[in-house]
Amino acid sequence: MTEETKRKVRLGQVVSDRMDKAVVVEVSGPKRHPLYKKIIRRVARYKVHDEKNECRVGDKVRIVETRPLSREKRWRVAEILVKGEVVEISPEEITQEELDKVIAEKKVKEAVAEIEPETEATEELKEETKPEAKTKAKAKAKEETKAEAKEKAKAEIKEEKEETEAESSE
Repeated sequence: MTEETKRKVRLGQVVSDRMDKAVVVEVSGPKRHPLYKKIIRRVARYKVHDEKNECRVGDKVRIVETRPLSREKRWRVAEILVKGEVVEISPEEITQEELDKVIAEKKVKEAVAEIEPETEATEELKEETKPEAKTKAKAKAKEETKAEAKEKAKAEIKEEKEETEAESSE
């Protein structure tokens, strides 16, 4: 009486491939809550045996239940359905000008974030006195604070550039 058992099969996405001959596969699917009957998304992460180290992050794979291979590995990769595309950027591709732009934008955002709480308090006082002028006052205050923040950030960037140029010339 040799009876083959049906093995569980799951479809998932590789989220980590750092281990040797093993990957972490995330399987997600809808499940109905037993009491509230709301459909919720269930996410399970399995450690899966990958004999040939073929899987990469982002791959869609079919995994099959198997005998225990280690303490946590009870699944193996049956096949790779879709190869995932992982974009890798080498450090040479990022120029100093692009880096300066990103830093400037970040400083502007931080400056605006510091100034906005102060303007909100003054705007609340204006709202209490004049409810009709609410939108005009808000728009004007935001424009003024953003302009001030941009000017501040530009001045700081110029100062940093001058300091680095002075250090490099010495």
